[in-house]
Amino acid sequence: MQQKLSFDHLLSSNQVSKDDISLIFDLAQKYQNQFESGTRSLNDCQDYILATLFFEPSTRTRFSFESAMQKLNGKIISLEQGAFSSIKKGESLEDMGRVFSKYSDLVVIRHPEMDSASKFAKYSSIPVINGGDGANEHPTQSLTDLYTIKQTKNRLNNLKIGLVGDLKYSRTAYSLIKLLSLFDNNEFTLISQEMAKLKESHKEKLINNGVSLKEVTNLENEIANFDVLYVVRTQKERFASEAEYINVNGKYKIDKNLLKKARNDLIILHPLPRLEEIDVEVDKDSRAKYFFQAELAVFVRMALLKLMKNIAI
Repeated sequence: MQQKLSFDHLLSSNQVSKDDISLIFDLAQKYQNQFESGTRSLNDCQDYILATLFFEPSTRTRFSFESAMQKLNGKIISLEQGAFSSIKKGESLEDMGRVFSKYSDLVVIRHPEMDSASKFAKYSSIPVINGGDGANEHPTQSLTDLYTIKQTKNRLNNLKIGLVGDLKYSRTAYSLIKLLSLFDNNEFTLISQEMAKLKESHKEKLINNGVSLKEVTNLENEIANFDVLYVVRTQKERFASEAEYINVNGKYKIDKNLLKKARNDLIILHPLPRLEEIDVEVDKDSRAKYFFQAELAVFVRMALLKLMKNIAI
């Protein structure tokens, strides 16, 4: 049985193998069981320091990592508004990687530039976790998504997955497809407007790897087929113009009328924050799992920190 992760830094979902997923999920399940039975903290990262460096706004990712580290009795140093750091003075990500290797034992970084986490990790002597690099990837969110599917569907294969919304700029959707494609007989339906379709470069890579993709614009006609519906918001901050954003935003809405056409065992996921794409009335539906998804993120990130702390030793 695999005892350690196959990567030193977690920068892309491409690095994650099925064995890595099993290792992370087994430990996440152990932590989940312990904390649900009343455990308040563990010593698995005692006296280790996690640096959370966020150059873009974040709520769930930053706080779930910080909560995870504190539950493991680790320590935290945090940068919440990276624009006010030495980056403003012109410091490179590579130099920051060198410096924070001396201040901490593990790093989570979020930055608006694609491949920024890789630049930071290039000269880092400690494990680096990509907490989102622009519109590129968000591998730990996708591990959380995968764990939620496993917890609710009890499998990661033979699934029909619909992904709806702004797929062009959704780093979570792309990472999720890549991880789920490691498992057999999963089929993906991409539902979006023309200007928000999955990037051609991403699509080509997936198709070349044998991933089954179908692209449509009409959600209502497809929803009855899905085991999993993965919903993403329209990311206004990434569109080139207000007009382009307006043209895409608000085209899809998950509400109780739409869900009358869906299967009773459908699960609805969303990486959050939610805007108007899921009506609040859906929160009462047993198929809505997005808040459960946010809860499980802590256990997945606890497992990841523990396993990557072993690399740091």
